[in-house]
Amino acid sequence: MFKGFVSDFKSFIMRGNVVDMAVGIVIGAAFSSIVTSLVSNVIMPPIGLLLGKVDFSNLYLLLQSGSTPGPYPSLEAARKVGAVTLNYGLFINAMVSFLIIAFVIFLLIRAINHLYQKPAAAATTKVCPFCAVEIPLAAKRCPHCTSNLES
Repeated sequence: MFKGFVSDFKSFIMRGNVVDMAVGIVIGAAFSSIVTSLVSNVIMPPIGLLLGKVDFSNLYLLLQSGSTPGPYPSLEAARKVGAVTLNYGLFINAMVSFLIIAFVIFLLIRAINHLYQKPAAAATTKVCPFCAVEIPLAAKRCPHCTSNLES
């Protein structure tokens, strides 16, 4: 029984789509960290500057004060004293990251689809040289004008 389990598991793991999926997950995780860094370090600071020097990572709603009463200058300070916060600024950063990842994946899939375009379907009809009506390739006489197409 154990031997059958091992061979079934081995055949499952060695399938191409399982290995491809594992590689995709690892690359996706690495790509996600790059995009997260891009969003928090490159994209959000100029947006925050345009909106009046707002740091989105420090936007939060204080639900309950911690060991010392609020308000707190930053989210990190609120966390240090154990305050309960609703971190909507981090959510905004996550949404921007998601949109960027989704857009980049869209562009990649679109480029791959253009690379692997299906070849045009083989012609199944031809045009009768006498009446210009489309007819099957194997036709020996035009069904429209009854011309002989053998020659």
